[in-house]
Amino acid sequence: MAKPQLKRVSEYRWLIEPFGRMRVPGVIFADNILINDMDEKTLTQICNVAALPGIVKASFAMPDAHMGYGFPIGGVAAFDPENGGVISGGGVGFDIACGVRTFHTGLSEADIISVKEKLAESLFRDIPAGVGSTGNITLSTAQLDNMLAGGAAWAVEKGFGTKEDLDFIEEGGCTKGAVPAKVSAHAKKRQQEQMGTLGSGNHYLEVQKVVDIYDTQIAEGFGLKKGDCLVSVHCGSRGLGHQIGTDYLKQMASQAAQYGIDLPDRELASVPVNSPLGQDYLGAMRSGINCALANRQILTELVRRVFAKIFPKAQLTMLYDVSHNTAKMEEHKVDGKTKQLLIHRKGATRAFGPGSADLPPRYKAFGQPVLIGGTMGTASYILAGTGESEALAFSSACHGAGRCMSRTAATKKWQGSQIVRELAERRIIIKSRSMRGLAEEAPDAYKNVSAVVEATANAGLAKKVAKLLPMICVKG
Repeated sequence: MAKPQLKRVSEYRWLIEPFGRMRVPGVIFADNILINDMDEKTLTQICNVAALPGIVKASFAMPDAHMGYGFPIGGVAAFDPENGGVISGGGVGFDIACGVRTFHTGLSEADIISVKEKLAESLFRDIPAGVGSTGNITLSTAQLDNMLAGGAAWAVEKGFGTKEDLDFIEEGGCTKGAVPAKVSAHAKKRQQEQMGTLGSGNHYLEVQKVVDIYDTQIAEGFGLKKGDCLVSVHCGSRGLGHQIGTDYLKQMASQAAQYGIDLPDRELASVPVNSPLGQDYLGAMRSGINCALANRQILTELVRRVFAKIFPKAQLTMLYDVSHNTAKMEEHKVDGKTKQLLIHRKGATRAFGPGSADLPPRYKAFGQPVLIGGTMGTASYILAGTGESEALAFSSACHGAGRCMSRTAATKKWQGSQIVRELAERRIIIKSRSMRGLAEEAPDAYKNVSAVVEATANAGLAKKVAKLLPMICVKG
């Protein structure tokens, strides 16, 4: 494919006109600096997605977009199942439903500072994290199937959290249409001892303080004020999700041709949504979403138990839980007509606007909380979905900073011990079982998250509500 040519259509929106095999344009939301930092491989992936059958409107890229497997990370694409639309494992990713859950502590910065080291040690000791980490929960095959069908609702039934928690999770904490029988035995085996674990890479648990409020009315609606301390958990479906991706991408690659799909890139392996394999993958992928939701629900309870020992009167209540790395059937308007579309969001977050039927009653007037994770030593943000985002990019927003350097390159530039010292100087306690892992996740190996959020807000995809800074970070 020839090098994509960018056309600036507004200060925060760029267009790649259809050329070659592209069926629709490529649309990128970014400012001048972010677009200049976006490499040619990422732009090519945006164009490749635009060549897939049944794609609707455009191949979108969020301000944090960078090269991924098949789809760019930060990519959004909608497919019409009634018009040959496809489903792609590369459009979901391997860490199915990786996402962020944030909850209130009811504590102030002074409360945390008084026991900061003790709290950090307790969280590090009691929250399993790291490559191949296992927890204290071992599930039988039957229990795994029940978890994959029930998601966070299953975890609540097992004593991990409360029913009130489910009101503040996408789809009430359980994605319908999960078919555990479509998940391989190997994938299930990988997950038997991994429930209630953080994993590694960019996953984390953070104790954070609210340092800025940008929209007082929405912040009040979300229960936020300056000086509040929150906890955020960023993790996904662990080994099970990765294995689902591995299993089905192989099958999709081998079957694409029989449906007349000429793949621009083998990593974009796809089959029609309504094909037998497409439906099998949907059933397995939805099981992966439920696994991630159950995992974060269990972690929530583990965090509550740690806090209860140190702050007996603290009440950790849910703000919201939102996933990225999903493909979901949603109702959207296209050319004035309401259609059921399969929305792939890979490294992108759902951002429904005010009035959406999918929001908890408490948030209907304000829009969906959009939780944007930071990069260990940098800020995180809470945004709110906008009505405008529906027309812009099927109600989607960024999900974080997005890498600007490979993990290998990061380990050549930084050492984990160096990161720990530098963050300690800023009064941020980092706890990790891997110094190499810390080097891979060095804050400067990522784009400027504040610039990504600014571009997201200025493009109209979501509103800025609050800025959070880390006090304690537990990494794998």
